[in-house]
Amino acid sequence: MQGSGRFDASLSDDGRYRMLIEAITDYAIYMLDSNGIVSSWNPGARRFKGYEASEIVGEHFSRFYTEADRAAGLPQRALETAAHEGKFENEGWRIRKDGTRFWAYVVIDPIRDGSGNVVGYAKITRDLTERRLAEEQLRRSEEQFKRLIQGVTDYAIYMLTPEGLVSSWNAGAERIKGYEASEIIGQHFSRFYIEQDQRAGAPQAALETAARDGRFEKEGWRQRKDGSKFMASVVIDPIRADDGTLLGFAKITRDITERRKSERALQETREALFQSQKMDAIGQLTGGVAHDFNNLLMAVLGSLELLRKRLPDDPKTLRLVDNAMHAAQRGAGLTQRMLAFARRQELNPVALDVSELVRGMTDLLHSSLGATAQIRMEFASGLNRILADPNQLELAILNLAVNARDAMPKGGLIVITAKEETIAGAPDLKDGVYVCLSVTDNGCGMDEATRRRALEPFFTTKGIGKGTGLGLSMVHGMIQQSGGKFMLRSSKGAGTTAELWLPVADGPDHVQNEAASRPSNGKEGPLLILAVDDDALVLLNTAAMLEDLGHTVLEAVSGKDALDIIRRDDTIDLVITDQAMPHMTGSDLAAAIRAEKPHLPIILATGFAELPPGADEGLPKLSKPFLQQQLADVIAKTVAV
Repeated sequence: MQGSGRFDASLSDDGRYRMLIEAITDYAIYMLDSNGIVSSWNPGARRFKGYEASEIVGEHFSRFYTEADRAAGLPQRALETAAHEGKFENEGWRIRKDGTRFWAYVVIDPIRDGSGNVVGYAKITRDLTERRLAEEQLRRSEEQFKRLIQGVTDYAIYMLTPEGLVSSWNAGAERIKGYEASEIIGQHFSRFYIEQDQRAGAPQAALETAARDGRFEKEGWRQRKDGSKFMASVVIDPIRADDGTLLGFAKITRDITERRKSERALQETREALFQSQKMDAIGQLTGGVAHDFNNLLMAVLGSLELLRKRLPDDPKTLRLVDNAMHAAQRGAGLTQRMLAFARRQELNPVALDVSELVRGMTDLLHSSLGATAQIRMEFASGLNRILADPNQLELAILNLAVNARDAMPKGGLIVITAKEETIAGAPDLKDGVYVCLSVTDNGCGMDEATRRRALEPFFTTKGIGKGTGLGLSMVHGMIQQSGGKFMLRSSKGAGTTAELWLPVADGPDHVQNEAASRPSNGKEGPLLILAVDDDALVLLNTAAMLEDLGHTVLEAVSGKDALDIIRRDDTIDLVITDQAMPHMTGSDLAAAIRAEKPHLPIILATGFAELPPGADEGLPKLSKPFLQQQLADVIAKTVAV
């Protein structure tokens, strides 16, 4: 029968069972007597326990147990359990012949005789060391992962059931959201959403999106246990079984409130920088345009004035000339506002009392604003004097008051106040003491977009023909040129407050009058005057005015030409020079003349305050465009003894 592939039919059942057990090598299958003595041993037992049958048969099976288990009586307890309960099943460490350990799965069944008495035990052991090691590795990995998740405090990392109930909670979630695990596990995660989002169904929509698209990611406001809000960055990922069944969701939340604040602050800084650069560019353009326009107006206004004196006494003709002169003067006023915005107007700052100045304007304010606007003044006591041009400051206050009235078409209250503060570390203001003069109305106010553009030249919300859009920009430019700051505070429907922050005067009660003259030649009567201007139209106009006043005029189109003439002619009594000339400015020319002829009087004619600091000290100035009488007055003051 050998080699036939069939069992020998003559074998008994016991023989077949023995052959089966002897063929098994993955399980240790052996018999114990009623006292636990090994009475049989199969190849599987020999393979992973290391004992030959001759070495172990007749020995007690407890030698396979660890010393700790033997001391605890586990071998005897295993037999007793099998005898009483019909089976003992357990896993644990066992010892091989060579002393190494392996993880064993053990089953012990009692063997009974016909009377039911236990005569022995059948013991089956399987080596599960590899599975045990894999499980241990997995357990350690899971433990490490759990410690990792629990150790993260900057992120809230937790699990949700498919219905959105919280099923796990890490330390970051507790820190960010304020709930302890015992308070939140089993609760629906929608409680983290603000009420508005809850009503809109945002929590359920987030889970549906994650389940459908494989991911949900969004930023939005969430609320903590104490009710406070924070800006959160949220990611939700679905967790699925191998067959695709949705098991729940993994949710990660990060508190980005501070980041959002930083981003907003950075954006505001960028916008402020852009606005500043834009305003500077507009200011440069405006100042240049106003300067050139001033020169044109100078020629027009001066020529019209001289022409009027020479026309016949015809009322219709003179009326037309007067109308043209009035229009030119209005144009000059417009350029002054443009120069004020560009911070290039001529200022004559003095130390003045704000409360006195404003109270002195009471009648002017009432007559300008009409009966619909009520005015209340509130000034702190003991205010220091400020350093400002009183005429320009009065014009600024009047401008702000008119704007306040226009913002209250049905009437209202305008409050003008002044207080003193010490400023340190403020943007756009040097450290020091300032007086804040404010004009407040209870009118319609401005939205944020309008407030941001309010200082731009030619921007206005008034109707066509009701404003140039230069009022606030003029105030802004004048205050900055005075070393202060202009601020607008307004919101829609809550009125507007305009604040003028001006530095306190720390010197004498006045500054040197820029019209103060240099030592003069004391000459009276007609003078020999050198007129210097690079603009031919202005030079012609100035020379004509001077000649009409009875003076003799020499003309130069540049500083170099002027110096050449002065060096050739020692009889020149006075120099009137433009400031803004190429190659050599008027102040440069004045310095050169002083070096050679220190007693020769010089007048600077300028369309805007573009002189470098100290360059104009002691020189009288003549602001363009000027009339003939203004020219005559400054000449008389300059050459007077």
